[in-house]
Amino acid sequence: MVHDRREQLRYEQVMSMIEAIIDDNKLQPGDRLPTNNELAELALVSLISVRRALDELERAGRVRRHQGVGTFVAAERILTSPALAGGLLETMTGGVERQRVDTRLLDVNRGTPSADIATALAMTANTLVWCIRRLRVIADRPMISETSYIPVNLAPDLDSELNGYGGSLYQLLGDRYGLVDAYEEQQLEIIKPATTDRKILSLTGRDLVVRIRGVSFSVNGSPFDCFEQVYPVDGFTFYLSGRTDRQVLPQTHSGTWSISPHR
Repeated sequence: MVHDRREQLRYEQVMSMIEAIIDDNKLQPGDRLPTNNELAELALVSLISVRRALDELERAGRVRRHQGVGTFVAAERILTSPALAGGLLETMTGGVERQRVDTRLLDVNRGTPSADIATALAMTANTLVWCIRRLRVIADRPMISETSYIPVNLAPDLDSELNGYGGSLYQLLGDRYGLVDAYEEQQLEIIKPATTDRKILSLTGRDLVVRIRGVSFSVNGSPFDCFEQVYPVDGFTFYLSGRTDRQVLPQTHSGTWSISPHR
């Protein structure tokens, strides 16, 4: 036990030293830190203690490591409140400049929903839905993969409306189709990213993501949008609050969210 405590103190000392290096040298996000060997020599500790210190700092969002390249000062985490109704940008309350957020439409497809989506949207399985995939790029870094499933009968020409459109999807749904997001129900979990999301967000095999699955409800309590948002765990801090009187997602969140293409 004495040996374990001594090792703990060593990695904590390395963490303090790295924080001092960042502060004393006024390092900015993206600046490179000394190598593991250099840190070990500076702190007079083993590489095991250095790796443990970097593990803790990476979990805290203070540094980012790139295999074969080095360790870098991480950007400030973005504070977001996903439980707030409305467009994604309206949920971001800190750590991001709005003018540095770019929305890219990846694709729009039409098809029949999986059973879980049909249940969440209170619709039959053979009713067509739009599948809209978008990417949010923040400060030139791909940060959020977002997919929305919307019944075609509620927004029949949504594909053409989205062509060349770079604004808020929720604003478009409200202005064009009268689908106003009154409240949402969400579930959040930390998982390994799917292959598609890993490529889109430029993640490695060891990275984890926060996946939020939600349903948007109109003012009359009707669901009109199933959405899935995927965030790198090191890029965001989440503030959550909400209501507890609806229970749609516990029965539908863990299955497959997808569509079968409609010909």
